Formats: sequence, C-alpha cells, structure tokens
Amino acid sequence: MKKVILLLFLYFSSSLWGQTKDIVDYVDPMIGNSDSRWMQFPGPAMPFGMVKLSPDNQGNVWRGGYEYKIDQIIGFSHIHSWTMGGLLTMPVTGSLKITPGEENDPDSGYRSRIKHENEKAALSYYSVLLDDYNIKAELTSTTRTGFQRYTFPASDSARILFDLENGSEYPYEVRWASISKVSDYEIEGFSTQASYDEPTNLLNDYTVYFVARVDKPMKSFGTWVNGYVDTNSTICWGRRDVGAFMNFDTRKDEVIQLKTAISYVSIEQARKNLEHESASFGWDFEGVRNYGVGEWRKILGAIEVEGDTEEDKRKFYTNLYRSYCSRTIFSDVDGQYVDMYEQVQQLKDPASPIYGCDAFWNTFWNLNQLWTLATPDIANKWVESLLEYYRVGGWLPNGPPGVEYCDIMGAQHEIPLMVSTYQKGIRNYDIDKAYEAIKKTLTTQGTALSSGGIVGNRHLDVYLKHGYVPYGEKSHHNVFGTTYEGPTSNTLEYAFDDWNMAQLAKTLGHEEDYEYFTKRAYSYKNVFDSETKYVRPRYSDGTWMQNFQPVNKEEHSNSWSWLGSGFVEGNSWQYTWMVPHDMNELVKMMGKEEFNRRLNEGFEMSSEYNFSPPGDRFSAAYVNHGNQPCMQAAFLFNYSGKPWLTQYWAREVMNKYYGSTPLHGWPGDEDQGQGGAWFVMAAMGLFEMDGGGSTKPFYEISSPLFEKVTIHLDSKYYKGGTFVIEAKGVSNENRYIQSAKLNGKKLSKPWFYHSELVNGGKLELVMGKKPNHKWGSRPEDTPPSMSKVEK
Repeated sequence: MKKVILLLFLYFSSSLWGQTKDIVDYVDPMIGNSDSRWMQFPGPAMPFGMVKLSPDNQGNVWRGGYEYKIDQIIGFSHIHSWTMGGLLTMPVTGSLKITPGEENDPDSGYRSRIKHENEKAALSYYSVLLDDYNIKAELTSTTRTGFQRYTFPASDSARILFDLENGSEYPYEVRWASISKVSDYEIEGFSTQASYDEPTNLLNDYTVYFVARVDKPMKSFGTWVNGYVDTNSTICWGRRDVGAFMNFDTRKDEVIQLKTAISYVSIEQARKNLEHESASFGWDFEGVRNYGVGEWRKILGAIEVEGDTEEDKRKFYTNLYRSYCSRTIFSDVDGQYVDMYEQVQQLKDPASPIYGCDAFWNTFWNLNQLWTLATPDIANKWVESLLEYYRVGGWLPNGPPGVEYCDIMGAQHEIPLMVSTYQKGIRNYDIDKAYEAIKKTLTTQGTALSSGGIVGNRHLDVYLKHGYVPYGEKSHHNVFGTTYEGPTSNTLEYAFDDWNMAQLAKTLGHEEDYEYFTKRAYSYKNVFDSETKYVRPRYSDGTWMQNFQPVNKEEHSNSWSWLGSGFVEGNSWQYTWMVPHDMNELVKMMGKEEFNRRLNEGFEMSSEYNFSPPGDRFSAAYVNHGNQPCMQAAFLFNYSGKPWLTQYWAREVMNKYYGSTPLHGWPGDEDQGQGGAWFVMAAMGLFEMDGGGSTKPFYEISSPLFEKVTIHLDSKYYKGGTFVIEAKGVSNENRYIQSAKLNGKKLSKPWFYHSELVNGGKLELVMGKKPNHKWGSRPEDTPPSMSKVEK
C-alpha cells in the first residue's frame, strides 16, 4: 500500500507542477493505465492512428499491454488495435537475449526495470529510462510511422531488438515471417499473424509489413528463429518466434534514432508510408512530435471549457483524447488496403480512410453523439468507411477488426451511427447506397461468408417469426449451431435498429418502409413481462422463463455465467431500460413511481462500488457504467418527471467512476473511446437517449461540470459558428438546474433540438444547491420518443 501511495505522489508531483492553460497540456495519457484494455495505452498515437507505439510489460493476458503496477518494460510495440498486435522494438546493451523473460525474473530476458518518476507521457510523446541498460527511450509517431530516440550509455554491445511475436490481449501466432537487411541503415520484413479468441470464436488473420531505418549505420546485424541465432546471414524466414537485432558501438549519451513504418498491404507500401509521412521531417524528432500535437489540437480545440478544477480539465481533455485514439485506420497514405477477402483495394479518396474497431455496441450513447457534434467530418468519414465495406463485401460490419467481418456483441449498431449522421445533416456520401445497405442488413438473414467472417443478425429469422428472439431456440441459420447467448437483449437491440431504419425511411419519404420498421420497433414490448415489470426471457410458445432473477448476485468474478441468462453481458434489471427510442412508453408500462423508485435505488446501491462492479461481474450489478448496457441510466429521469435526479446522478458518475490517476481512470472497460465520449458529453450537460436517430435530433440537458463550455462548430457542416453553454454558479454542490434560457428565451423543459445548437447561440443555466422540482418535471416537458412525438 505504501508503494502505491508513493507512486501516486510522484505521479501528481510530476504531472501537475507547472501546469499551463494550453488545452493540449491537459491531456494525460497515463490516466487509467491499470487493469485496462490493450487498446488503451500511454504511448503516442495520432487520431485513429495505424501505429499506436507504446510500452508493454505483460504477456498474453486479458487486459494485456501496459500495467502501471508492473515496474518493468518489455519493449515498445507498434500495434495496439482490437485483436491485433505486433512489431515490438527494444533498445538494450550487454549480452544478447532474445526472449522478454518473466516478470518474476526480469534478468531472464531482455525486459528492463523502470521507475515511474523517470517516466513521462504527454500528447504525442512518451519517454522512460530503462534502468537495466541506462538507456532513455523517447517515442513519438505519425499516423502510420513510429519515431524513437534512444540515448545510450558508452557500450560496445548496444543493440536494437525487433521481436515479431510478443504478448497481447488477444494472443496471436506468427504463421510465417521474414526479416532482411536492406543496407547498413535499414531493414524490412513482414509477419503473417493469426489471433484467436475461443469464447467469442473470433479469428483474425493479417500480415504486418514493416520498414525500419536508423540514423547511424549498424555495426552488424543478426536474426533469430525459435531460439537459433544467426549472425552471418542478412535474412531469415520462419514461424512463431522470429526476430532481428542491429548492433552498435556507442559513446556516453550518444543518440540513435529509429524510424519505422507499417502497412497491411506490402513492404513497398510501408516504405511509401514512411516516405510520405516522415521524409519532410528528416531526423527531427521534435518536429514530428510538434506535428502530432498540432493535429490533436484541431480536435481538442473544438470544445473549450472554463471554470472548475485543473483536475476536471485534465479528465475532460483526456477523455476527449481517448474518444479519438483507440480505433484504427487500416488504409495506407495512397488509399490502398487489404479487404476481407485478402485482396488489395484502392479507395477513391485516400483522405477518407478505411477504419476498423471493436463493436459499435451502444456507441449511440457516447461516440456517435460526440463525433457528430464536435467533428462531423470524422463522422462522415466513418459512414463512408462503412459503405466501403458494403461496396466490397456486400454487408455492413458491426465490429470490423483489421477490415474483417466479425459478429461481436448484439445487433448491428453501425446503423444508428449512419442514421444519426444523416439526420444531423452530415451527408457527403451516397445516401441511396447507405439506405440500401441498412435495409439489407435488417431484412436479410445473417450468415457466414467465404471470407471467414460472420455478417448480419444471426437470429433475424426467429425474431421476425415470433416478434422476439425466443429463449433456448436455435436459429435455422445459426452458423455456430448453438443457441445464442442473448436472445432477450437481442430483441431489444434489434428493435432499436428497426426504429433507426424507420426514422431514416421517414426522412427520405419511404412511407411503406417507415410503417413496416416502426411496427418492428415495438417488438421490445414482446419481452416485457407486465406482471414483474421487467424484460424477461421468453420461450417460443409464449411462456416466460421460470426461476427468473432480475439480478444474478451469484455471478463470480471474470466469469461467463451471463451466457445463459438471456442477456449479453448484463441482466434483466439493466436491460429493462434498453428502450432508448420509446422511453416515454416504458415509463407508462412500468409506472412512473416504480420507474423512479427502482432506478434511484439501483443508483444508490451501485454508488457503493463506484458504478462498476469489480471483476467484470456484468449480471451481478445494478447500474454498471463500466459496460455499455447501462451508460444511459443517469439520463432516464428526464423522462420520468424527475430531471433533478439526472442532474445528481450524472455528476456522481463523473465524480466516482471517472478518475485522474494511472490507477483510477476507468474502472470498467473504457472500450475504445466509449467511456471517454460519455464523460465529454455529460461534462457539457448534454446527452441523446435515442442517439440522435430521430427525424429531428435533440439533446437532453443535465448538470454541466464547467461554468462555461464553448463548442466551435465545423463550418463545413454547421453554420452557427459557436454554441455556448453557461452554468452560472455551478459547482459540485450547486449541481441542480434552477432555471434555463435558450438564446435568451425561457426554457422550461430539459431538452432542445440539435438544429438549435448547430445554428449557434447560447444555453444559460442557473445552478443551485437544492433541486428545483418544478423545472422540467411536467408531463409535457419530457423529451420526445416513438410513442410521444413533439408536435
């Protein structure tokens, strides 16, 4: 315990001392790097960078990568994308070691001990002193290249290692690889890899091509393959453990710089990426670093906050940074990429890249809202990327790792992203093709493709037959041949996608489709048990599951016991609120008193564990902000006549769940920007329960974290210039809205239209210590939903 306290003292001393007011200095990539996912890392990366260059210190473990509690570094790997890793580099001295060794015996391999007081992470920069070698390593990057600066001691055995197979969150196997010396300054190679995750049946095959260049000629070169070291040949081939090393003589404090570039297409493309993104900088490390900071400033500068504490500003801008960091560009500088059939494709516009990521599962409560508001051009590019998958592969992807189709989580929630983008006027793509793609996804049975991926909704057939997905029944088209784990939650999520399609059809004037998909959107009612007032697993004969428990309090830590519950990573208590498109009707079905009682009690109990149960106990929790099914919970009270409880609990989640230290950032799963984007929206006092998919998108209002927020609107899409949110007198105590004005006019309801925001103006809130039970609490004040449309 004393060690942890000392680490935090040293961390705060180094991170807060000399704090400036520049927004880029508020980003702290060290926040939350304990018990965190592979895609969350302290090293430098550009927005959605292909290269995510960062230290690793763990092997093949869940939530692998970098762990702050481990005072060691294995090396610096270039790829930290979902299910993907590769190309680790490490500067060393002394006798040659070709394996990283074990954490409990660091001298058994090339890993090094470190001290956190000698470690620094900032925007577009990371550095650390490797104690075992007395080498200072500094890292920066561009989108597709890495740049490292090593300061060596005097040594006749200095070297840089290149290891192609190393630990990651999703272990991968090197199936075939090669490394060769091109000149005394350069090497090149490739690594064909496959990662497999047994619980999800996920298989991802890809090849990493790379070029590495140094600014000092190497003294000699060597390779290894499965323990055999070759110091004579200039090339090696093999599978599994393959690596290489450059040898140097160094003077005291001599600097050797290393540039690297990767591609998933070819070595030639990796070299093209290197030349295009790095040549103009030469060997100017600080020039590359400053360029990266400048690119991030364009995104961070879209939202300015004033007031409140320095800590909250660090939390705000770090969460904003994470919202654009973890997902990945997979196309090269000229627009080439490898598709799901392993064929090379060419994008029409290389500036609009092909993206990949984990699922879009419930991103309508976080990323969709932020991207479409702060960076609409990025939202547009994401839609164009999804349409590229459809053009080439014939289907939309719901979680494409490395440009592969993958059936991950529930439903097809890339659809809400596409719909909300269009509804907000972001439309620089083929809308007819988008409509065609969405309709196919929602009307064609999911299946397995010859590319090896799985597409569509696997239980669409039984959903359409029964009006819900029955518990315990196999789909005739189930490619796994087993009963899917979340039939009840899938019913709810299918219905939400149906509503999004209906709203898009209405906007485009397709009345028949509007009526058809609206009818399907009511399917959530078919799994709502009016007696218990919970959604409940239901059999195909219409009877309910027996021995039903809304919360599985017996779930063990890190278990998969939710698999048989009828709900994906959750329980009935959590999923009963999963009707984002028709919340007013859900309030009626449950009864307003029961709705408020149950929800408020759930928050009170969940507050004891900071709204994130330890050990990924998904189905044992009430409000679990550390996972997607509950991220809307704090804003539900806006629909049930008690908006002051939204103001209270949204602030509590920001205070308790979100931290500002390496050991406490996001105690659950930040999940590639979703946790970060939620915080940013909530800190501005804005949210979209339906994700912005309605024909007239709107924002619900809560208690902002800051006295003033200025949103600089992108003039390419929005003509309003700026929108300002002022919360007069706001503080942790003064979290309750007393009154509101929108553009100088009284606002008595806890919501307003997106069009009113992007046309520019001001939202003025007067805050106080006690709830104003009259503001926004009348039945006519509740936001619109499917069964209550604002006239």
